[in-house]
Amino acid sequence: MTEDRQVEHPLRAEQAAQRPGSAREAVNRMIEAGLLDEVMDRVDAGGLELTGEGGFLPEMIKAVLERGLATEQTGHLGYERGDPAGRGSGNSRNGTSPKTVASEVGDIDLAVPRDRAGSFEPRLVPKGARRTGGLDEMIISLYAGGMTVRDIGHHLERTLGTELSHDTISKITDSVLDEVKAWQSRPLEEIYPIIYLDALVVKVRDGHQVRNRAAHIAVGVDLDGVKHVLGIWVQAAEGAKFWAGVCAELRNRGVRDVLIVCCDGLTGFPEAVEATWPQTTVQTCTVHLIRAAMRFVSYTDRKKVAAALRPIYTAPTADAAETELLAFAESDLGHKYPAAVATWENAWERFIPFLAFPPELRKIIYTTNAIESLNFQLRKIIKNRGHFPNDDAAIKLLWLAIRDIEDKRARARAKEKGLKAADRRAPGRLVEGATVNGWKAALGALAMAYPERIEPYLT
Repeated sequence: MTEDRQVEHPLRAEQAAQRPGSAREAVNRMIEAGLLDEVMDRVDAGGLELTGEGGFLPEMIKAVLERGLATEQTGHLGYERGDPAGRGSGNSRNGTSPKTVASEVGDIDLAVPRDRAGSFEPRLVPKGARRTGGLDEMIISLYAGGMTVRDIGHHLERTLGTELSHDTISKITDSVLDEVKAWQSRPLEEIYPIIYLDALVVKVRDGHQVRNRAAHIAVGVDLDGVKHVLGIWVQAAEGAKFWAGVCAELRNRGVRDVLIVCCDGLTGFPEAVEATWPQTTVQTCTVHLIRAAMRFVSYTDRKKVAAALRPIYTAPTADAAETELLAFAESDLGHKYPAAVATWENAWERFIPFLAFPPELRKIIYTTNAIESLNFQLRKIIKNRGHFPNDDAAIKLLWLAIRDIEDKRARARAKEKGLKAADRRAPGRLVEGATVNGWKAALGALAMAYPERIEPYLT
């Protein structure tokens, strides 16, 4: 999901429009010649529909495709219709076969030419094809936007007059599974100074029941400070076994070292990380820790508790933080909410590592907000879905959604290319390809803290 790939389509379209013989040039010539005036007059008068059954555009596409098929057949046979040269050639035209294909403007009934030898294989509308180019991409885009298979079917029928079965739409969306698997198994960098890990809940069918499962998304920061989504895993197995598999997969894909992993308190995850990369620091997300403690605090006291907790995670040292925690535990609020105190005490060893670093690095590793902003967008996409039939379907949608989000943002930026910075409103990258703010200072702090591990990769 690089910037080059994201903006490739609008740029390619613009370049194509400037080439001699382009579609836009052909349309402009028709307009200048007045060939479309009668058509548009009939549309304005209500006597002609543009799309749907019997519409102008489907009929135009039908005429173009059938003419192209006839041209293909002529090339295959080697002689024009009615040409005496075809006599005794061993093959000849043999009528047509009806075929209906779906398109962005409605269903199109074609007369596909046949030959007596049965050797004609059209490329314009291949045998077995039931859709014209572009419809698959539309369906996948709608699916990535959160629409269910049923919703997509209703949408296509209502807007395009095209009826596709649920099974057909499912097969179209499943066509990206190989791409998802290739992405999930692609080689990775040898070192990621920081990896963030966070999860969102998805509903997945398990036998005759629908269960809540955690879909974990890992984002790695490379040595240039650029974020990359490393993978998506739906947790179905017991914690320790699941995390051992995830870490082994990342190592098998080339990750030799990770300096800091920032995550929520995940059972079995710290042990799996330390077994895979023994020197890696596992840092509990401070924001998650605060939220966990607030679960036990009444709404009226939340501002007071939040203010009392702040000196703990902003303390200059681990010893100072421990002093602040003891002070909170002995306060009236601490006595009133002992469960909140216990939340911090139980997570203490995983909370304090970031206190050993300077502020430039602290602000980057104290929270998993880098992923939470992404998960917020993903939740909006999956919230209307009932459930997924299996884990692969959940991973497929999340991957498509991430790609779709980044591509839309890239297209918006491409439209503003050339404008002054003050006039640009398009959003930057959400996660994939985004650069961590203040990375140079953070990298310097990491180089000071882990010189023997990071310097070999900086040369």
